[in-house]
Amino acid sequence: MGTRAFKKDANAVAIEMLLIVRPQKRKTVQRVQTDRQTELSASRQSPGFPSDGNGNDRSQQPRGKGLPGQPVQMQPCEPVPVITSYTNEGTHVTVEVHPRNTTPQLFKKFSLGKGVRKLPNLTGQDNRGFQENRKSRAPLPREKDLHAYPWDNSNLKSIPLDLKQFEKLDAYASKLSNKNSPEELVEALLREARTDLEKVRAIWMWICHHIEYDVVAFHNKAQRLCEPQDVFQRGKSVCSGYAALFHQMCSIAGVQSMKLSGFSKGYSYRPGQSFTKNNDHAWNAVYLDGSWHLLDSTWGSGSVDDSCRSFTFQYNEFYFLTHPALFINNHFPDNSNWQLLKPALTLKEFERNMQYGSHFYQLGMVAAHPDSHTIPTVNGKATISIESRALLLFMFDLNGAEEHGLMTLKKNGMKLELYPQKTGKHNVRVFAKPAKGSETLYNGVLEYTLECSSVDKNTRFPKDLHQPVGPSWFTERQGFLRPSHPDPIIHTNDGRCSITFTLGKEISVLATLHSDNTSLTEDMRRRHIMQIHRGNQIEFKIHLPHAGKFVLKIFAKKKSEPGSYNYIFNYLISCPNTQVKWPFFPQHYSNWAEDYELLEPLAGLLPANRNVPFKLKMHSIAKAYVQDENTSPLSLSKDGYWEGSCNTSGCTEVFVMVQENANQKFYSQILKYTVETQ
Repeated sequence: MGTRAFKKDANAVAIEMLLIVRPQKRKTVQRVQTDRQTELSASRQSPGFPSDGNGNDRSQQPRGKGLPGQPVQMQPCEPVPVITSYTNEGTHVTVEVHPRNTTPQLFKKFSLGKGVRKLPNLTGQDNRGFQENRKSRAPLPREKDLHAYPWDNSNLKSIPLDLKQFEKLDAYASKLSNKNSPEELVEALLREARTDLEKVRAIWMWICHHIEYDVVAFHNKAQRLCEPQDVFQRGKSVCSGYAALFHQMCSIAGVQSMKLSGFSKGYSYRPGQSFTKNNDHAWNAVYLDGSWHLLDSTWGSGSVDDSCRSFTFQYNEFYFLTHPALFINNHFPDNSNWQLLKPALTLKEFERNMQYGSHFYQLGMVAAHPDSHTIPTVNGKATISIESRALLLFMFDLNGAEEHGLMTLKKNGMKLELYPQKTGKHNVRVFAKPAKGSETLYNGVLEYTLECSSVDKNTRFPKDLHQPVGPSWFTERQGFLRPSHPDPIIHTNDGRCSITFTLGKEISVLATLHSDNTSLTEDMRRRHIMQIHRGNQIEFKIHLPHAGKFVLKIFAKKKSEPGSYNYIFNYLISCPNTQVKWPFFPQHYSNWAEDYELLEPLAGLLPANRNVPFKLKMHSIAKAYVQDENTSPLSLSKDGYWEGSCNTSGCTEVFVMVQENANQKFYSQILKYTVETQ
């Protein structure tokens, strides 16, 4: 691709020698031309793409007809003697043999280093001929090569692959040390590769694990060396060099390939960007089992940081033989035939379409809505949803912060509602990771531009709201089954609500209430929640202290394990009634058992100078009474409730006391009430 910049010693200028043999006259004619003049000319013609994000040069036009970057087609010649000659000064040698009055046919152009180098003998490696002239040229893309667009949600690859079959080969190729030349390297790789597919896999795997992206050359075109020999020796290049080396190694292995160029949605790409300059990326096509397939070894090798100043090897399987309907998401070739799609996309469609990164499909996602990169708000709201075949966890950010949104998990994906609090353009990013495994990092899967024309001031979320919101398949896995409120938001007009779950595990549960507009301490906020256990069911009774939006956070831990509680999920509770002012529940002490139930009084603040009835359900209790200024006993009714009353005159606190064993002489406090001041 692009401008070819060379830094070579003056004594090592490449020379192309053309030998023409005319059998009738047995006379040899030689014509000499320097490649350097041609390459410098190409350099002046291509301005490049300074902000492309792939550090790529513009590809040189092929000699002869065909698609951009396509080698000249080869045809068999009459059986006449082949003359081969070369020098020992690092030359290119081209040999042509043809009879009189016929067009010269190109057989092979070998790149030789200094000194006479013997080409490797790859026979016996299922190669059927090291030289290209021994293998018929692959045709251009035909109808049978084309795949339907859009993607049918089936295979990520253009051919069905069982990656386990490559485990041994992948390990061998990725760890194989460098050799003296690409020819020697291919010879070594082919010791473990027999079929064309295995050869391509071995070459791909070696490049992805041994060639690093040249971030210095990305910023400085004068330092870009993209010839295969340069890339091989230096172990680094930009995308054009990756593609060139892959193409040469395939040629050595006897596999047909193409170096392609075009536009890409890679580093520095922004949603909605127009592609108006020169192409900015290079990749390859390979011919396997009678069909063309696409791959990108640059993107398969790793990634750069935000400033493209450092490169990290991070193998990416997605870009090996990628399904064309997925490859087109971020690769647009100069020649539409190499999309391998039916119908082919236009450049405008490519620019308009949503960009789906490799992680989107690798994690099991199949679709996102909307499928365009720009989302307009409707009445201050925008909605994004993702369909997935795998259980995934998600995160998002709006302009870099996780706020002004409400995300809910679904078994087949997620839903995100956004309420930006300013008009104008906003950046939205969505991240995901597998639910299983030890992976802790979330990978970016989607990016949108949100255009907000109006703001919904009534929809603001508390800062303590954690994403995702509401019960889901994830909370079921943590033991919270059959929720009474499956939606993430609970609306209440009187400031009270009750939420129930069936507990599927032996777990202890803790809940807290949070709000941006309250002066209550953390302990008092907890006392606006009462937990009631009935067998394997748990009920949360919530009495809000005032109107507004609250976050109910739920924590849990195994009963058999000591230690702190783990956060599980949260609800958003909304109450618009400004008249709401519920008191807190009574304080519980440690002797309050999980399966105890308080029916009355529920308010932790009792009126002064009143007779107050008490009713509780407690098991395995010998005696119970209420301690105020006096002692008021509770009696056990036929239906299993402890009932009685007390008078709050002259007291500030009231306690409920129990005696668990009749033989014991002491009572334990289980509840504490506060009495209103007079």
